[in-house]
Amino acid sequence: MHLYLHVPFCARRCSYCDFAIAVRRTIPSEAYVESVLKEWEHWLPHPAWGNSPTLETIYFGGGTPSLLSSGALSRILDRVRQQRPVSAEAEITLEANPDDVTPDAARAWREAGINRVSLGVQSFEPPVLQWMHRTHRAEQVPAAVTILRGAGFTNLSLDLIFGLPAELERRWEADLERALTLQPDHLSVYGLTVESHTPLAHWIGRGENVPVDEVRYAGEFLAADQLLTSAGYQHYEVSNYGRPGRRARHNSAYWQRAPYIGLGPSSHSGFGHDRQWNLREWSAYQRAVARGESPVAGREQLDADARRLEDLYLALRTSDGLPAEAIPIERAHQWLDQGWLRSAGDGTRLALTPEGWLRMDALVATLSSHSRPSPVSG
Repeated sequence: MHLYLHVPFCARRCSYCDFAIAVRRTIPSEAYVESVLKEWEHWLPHPAWGNSPTLETIYFGGGTPSLLSSGALSRILDRVRQQRPVSAEAEITLEANPDDVTPDAARAWREAGINRVSLGVQSFEPPVLQWMHRTHRAEQVPAAVTILRGAGFTNLSLDLIFGLPAELERRWEADLERALTLQPDHLSVYGLTVESHTPLAHWIGRGENVPVDEVRYAGEFLAADQLLTSAGYQHYEVSNYGRPGRRARHNSAYWQRAPYIGLGPSSHSGFGHDRQWNLREWSAYQRAVARGESPVAGREQLDADARRLEDLYLALRTSDGLPAEAIPIERAHQWLDQGWLRSAGDGTRLALTPEGWLRMDALVATLSSHSRPSPVSG
């Protein structure tokens, strides 16, 4: 079993962000703890625990989980440990902004049981950070890494965003090089997407920014692959790189269809082909839980065709790929010749190359007449 907690609070909304967040000057840590622990109580009798009694990963995502008080994190983790077994080797991750990392905070996170931190860096260039509406300064990133290492964190991940509008003149490879000097254990490299109702969408609508073209986007994606793999990182999923033994176990659980529980507003839960998701907005979620009502906003059950399509999509986004027989032999030969596919494992599996990942949506579509499913949240 795996547990995800969505912490919606942010000091400011980033220009590209369409996530379920609540901008607050004062973070209601106590109210959040009370709400998610009430929701947690409803999950304790769930029959899935009979098959998956131990929590293997716990992930605080957001939003900005590092804005929660350290006492709030401790209370949540202590209650979870009291009521369900947590593996001694569990991966327990906290997403953090560099400006929230202080010696006292890092020490408190370790004492609470956090053993992995994912830092939202995005870029090291001040004009880019300002354009993104990020709250941290570039110089706070190496300072945060130093503090976290000093506090005993041996598993650190950095997030970066590529595919920015060309007029920003962002030096992508320079950002990658600066990230590598910090020797992170893991990097997540995400392509910028334009979501409606964001400041970025409005800027593009007014002609102030122009979305990146496909050639530049592909070039930056492949540059990251070349630079990071040359530095010893394994490109094990479309957007993720890890040193050997440092793959993100929580996210990997989603791609492998492991059972997971989501707590907090907008969070998702999944058990095989059964899915459900919570009310999106914090205020609506909090009111529902306080009244003793279910915060669930919707449910779905995937049919056989949808499960097959999702299995294809989830498998092909990882370097482990899928069994060779899952791809028709003629198509497999064509993709191998094009450089989009490679042999994986002991030769019984096939996986997409970085060039193939750039075409993944189109390639998966050729394997099914059904439309692509929504990616698993988390």
